[in-house]
Amino acid sequence: MEVPDLHTTPVFQAEPSSTQTHEIAVRYHEAWKRHDLDGVMALYHPAIEYNDFFQNRTIEYSQLRDYLRASMPVGSEELQTYTDRLRIDGDTAFLQYRVTLNGSDGLVSFRTVEALSVKDGLIVKVNEHAVLVSHAPRVTRAAYKADAVSRLGLSARQVGALSNDLQQYFEQSKPYLDPRLDLSHVAASTGYTRNQISFFLNQVRGQTFYTFLNQLRLDEALERLNAQGHASRIDEIASASGFNSLSTFYRCFKQKTGCSPKAYLQQLEHN
Repeated sequence: MEVPDLHTTPVFQAEPSSTQTHEIAVRYHEAWKRHDLDGVMALYHPAIEYNDFFQNRTIEYSQLRDYLRASMPVGSEELQTYTDRLRIDGDTAFLQYRVTLNGSDGLVSFRTVEALSVKDGLIVKVNEHAVLVSHAPRVTRAAYKADAVSRLGLSARQVGALSNDLQQYFEQSKPYLDPRLDLSHVAASTGYTRNQISFFLNQVRGQTFYTFLNQLRLDEALERLNAQGHASRIDEIASASGFNSLSTFYRCFKQKTGCSPKAYLQQLEHN
């Protein structure tokens, strides 16, 4: 995850509790920026109260490591932007940021506020609030709310991790080349549930599972056609790209390019 530096210009009166809170909050930020799970855990008091209001649940200390590991972004595709400087009020620090999900085409982001309470050099309480923000009024689909995501057992950060994990899985393994690929296979390969993957594709990307697969298959077919640059067996290209139906291939091709595969090949040869 690409995380900019947090503006930490103190805005508090220089008194002991605020100074210590400021120091711990900066260390907390730096540990998250490095994806340093041990560094984050070292800042938590063993009796910490961790409230995830996005999921409406309190995370026990014994569950925190696994919770954070699942929440910590993977890769460099997720973007996090701080929307305000670090604010300190005595023993409490406030971090405000927006996380934009990779692969969402700018459709959805999270606006998040974390309130950290510090005592004796350790974080004793975290209140994490996240709100889903839509950026695509042009997409017509049923509205969804945070409670729908929480019922799937995902925090705001975990939805971002799911997005990155799916992208890496499809880019590296290209499972869509198998025409028999189904949602159960993707779930087994990625470690997420069918419901979690289906929710992400439907509500974040605005696509069904098979629409998503056909998009990947069509991109593969176009890449193969462009690489050859001459007339090819259309059925062989379609089959090699994962399509098991020529009619589906032709329909997707026309929607994407505005012309038939034959006309597309003629344009390639002419150029």
